[in-house]
Amino acid sequence: MKIIRGLTEGNHIVHAAVQPDGSARLLEGNLYDASRLTDRVVTVKKVLAPVEPAMIWCVGLNYKRHAQETGGRVPAEPIIFAKGPNALQHPGDPIELPRVAASDEVDYECELAVVIGRRCKNVSTGAALDYVLGYTCANDVSARDWQITRGGSQWCRGKTFDTFAPLGPALVTADEIPDPQGLRVRTILNGDTMQDSNTNDMIFAVADVVSFLSGSTTLSPGTVILTGTPEGVGMARTPPRWLRVGDQVTIAIDRIGELTNPVVLEP
Repeated sequence: MKIIRGLTEGNHIVHAAVQPDGSARLLEGNLYDASRLTDRVVTVKKVLAPVEPAMIWCVGLNYKRHAQETGGRVPAEPIIFAKGPNALQHPGDPIELPRVAASDEVDYECELAVVIGRRCKNVSTGAALDYVLGYTCANDVSARDWQITRGGSQWCRGKTFDTFAPLGPALVTADEIPDPQGLRVRTILNGDTMQDSNTNDMIFAVADVVSFLSGSTTLSPGTVILTGTPEGVGMARTPPRWLRVGDQVTIAIDRIGELTNPVVLEP
């Protein structure tokens, strides 16, 4: 099922399942607990991020060729950092280049996002995908100067400015993607393809990441996990290609869709 979260003409926020003809049928109930598909067709005037995460976990250097392009070692265990829920941004809404905590080195990162559907802790790799509700597109927007030189050796500051976690446009349920390790993942910047890879290049597969994060740690329903970015980031180019006002960034993932956001300066 392909699920969208959106704003109706009556300004109600709903979840709906996209049908083959493009229409959307209302989902009733809690998305994480026995939601029910109805026959009611709803008109969505604005698509929102498919979930409102209470926690966003992220994995760094999780693609082999990305580790190579940045000169990083292939890690022995997943490199974990977090984004705050304040960083969430909807499809079509702008990525804001920081003005007060200014950065001239804001980068794009296409990523497969995992949404946890059931509370879990200490799950094995073999059982990990049973706790996944579905998958969506994400852009792990990163202020590289804050990440690398100004963040006190921690990545979080450069990763968690407002609007730095666009998600969407749809959540594709796990039954439609039984193996997330064969999806083409791309970033398209102003019509030019900057990143073009496949999740089969991950160092740690989705199941490994979910299992690792659940170790002695409860993952609640709605937790979002960004699983890393492939090669082709702006930082690694010669010269570097940072995001600029007026840019348009699209994250495209096979079987999920395209997430597009313009770039503006923070008001």
